Amino acid sequence: MADAAPRHPVRVAVVGGGYWGKNLVRNIAALGALECVCDADPDTLAAFTDKYRVRGTTSFAQVLSDPSIAAVMLATPAEQHFRMAHEALAAGKHTFVEKPLALRAAEAEALKQQADAVGRVLMVGHLLQYHPAVMRLKELIDSGELGQIRYVYSNRLNLGRFRTEENILWSFAPHDVAVILGLLGEEPVRAAAHGGNYLHADIADVTVSTLEFASGVKAHIFVSWLHPFKEQKLVVVGTKQMAVFDDMAEDKLVLFPHRIEWVNRQPVPEAAARVPVALQPAEPLAEECKHFLACIAEGRRPRTDGAEGAQVIRVLEACETSLAQQGRPVQLTSAAPRDYFVDPTAIIEPGAKIGAGSKIWHYSHILGDTEIGANCSFGQNSVVMPRVRVGNNVKVQNNVSLFTGVVLEDDVFCGPNLTFTNVINPRSAVSRRNEYQPTRVGKGATLGANATILCGHTIGRYAFVGAGAVVTKDVADYALVVGNPARQVGWMCACGLQLHIEQGAARCAECGAAYRYDGAAVHPQPT
Repeated sequence: MADAAPRHPVRVAVVGGGYWGKNLVRNIAALGALECVCDADPDTLAAFTDKYRVRGTTSFAQVLSDPSIAAVMLATPAEQHFRMAHEALAAGKHTFVEKPLALRAAEAEALKQQADAVGRVLMVGHLLQYHPAVMRLKELIDSGELGQIRYVYSNRLNLGRFRTEENILWSFAPHDVAVILGLLGEEPVRAAAHGGNYLHADIADVTVSTLEFASGVKAHIFVSWLHPFKEQKLVVVGTKQMAVFDDMAEDKLVLFPHRIEWVNRQPVPEAAARVPVALQPAEPLAEECKHFLACIAEGRRPRTDGAEGAQVIRVLEACETSLAQQGRPVQLTSAAPRDYFVDPTAIIEPGAKIGAGSKIWHYSHILGDTEIGANCSFGQNSVVMPRVRVGNNVKVQNNVSLFTGVVLEDDVFCGPNLTFTNVINPRSAVSRRNEYQPTRVGKGATLGANATILCGHTIGRYAFVGAGAVVTKDVADYALVVGNPARQVGWMCACGLQLHIEQGAARCAECGAAYRYDGAAVHPQPT
């Protein structure tokens, strides 16, 4: 008998206690959330009920009608996933489905819409999305440490376990498709697949799939259950470094800062020493189960929700179509036409969101997980790091880098060579990624050429920072600051003209705007 865990408020039934279901049972029981196990085999049920001291049933209908059960986890054959998930959601149960979510894209999309309609969590068991190495790899890609991603390939190989209800593409490749789409943050525009049927005339044992993305990235996925040993490896090739995730190795994630030099107009590779990446120890399945329970308790979407599951099925379905047509490429989506301008020398990483009418000029680099509003302009050599948020009608002049933590509200002007920081006490040998300080620049503010904004401060609305100033503290709304360190020397109108305060009031000589001065701040007044 297993030791009893503290009782979790979310009560779960695991449906299917076989090859993989037993692992779900173990983890959900360890989290104190296991209420019931459902399996067609009485002996299997007896073993679980004896070990975990929980209820057992052979009836899925009984699970669905039990009001004490809030969620079900399906570890049943793939061809049963759609029907059982549909019934579970219809019964008002939060639903976890082992991969794949369904065997047709239309079914996966229907489940997603059903979950949204009934307000229940739908989560897909794309296990590798919860692997510490994959999560760290995603952070490295988003932060730009690998450079621009050019190529991804994965191998998932083993001897068996052979299936008759699905081919190797649907059995092994969902994990790799999910990881690649998650890392890149985009869906491929084309897919193709070749394969071979060696043990069964109608079931592919080996497939090689090719995915092409609008960003220019290509990916290859090689899966087989006719391999003499187990191999699970994914390689990401960037312009700065290569990363290898090898789930069978002691060092799960390793970086290779190889370089390509051009000599006599020919590429010459320069190999570098491997750099293992330290990871927090965690069992991916335990993290996945915790995430499912947390999403139910907190009412939030899972990382691998129905939309993500449907996206993976669309890719697999395209590969299956290509496989049946001897490798003919299949179009998934057309690259959405850009409603903003990007100079050919600029780099826009996957995951960046750019508003209509914006312009990204020469040699600028916009990394993933950034949001840039409409009608913005980024001058030559601009860099925007992950998790930067930029409003509408923002002007960023040449040679400005917006580091993680910077927020620019609407109508902000950043002069050429403006410098932001995001760490108070940087050291090259000390990583302080978890110590980034935010900087917010209010609506309509102007930051002059060659100014420096030390992190952790707020620049007020319509404030004006003079050229070359070094800002070391917060700046008030409408304030004019100059010098090193920056000191306030006056007040500015929203239109950009300096105000002259007389008897607690001012009126802009250019636009006519009226302001009241209370001794500490200026306040715009109706005109």
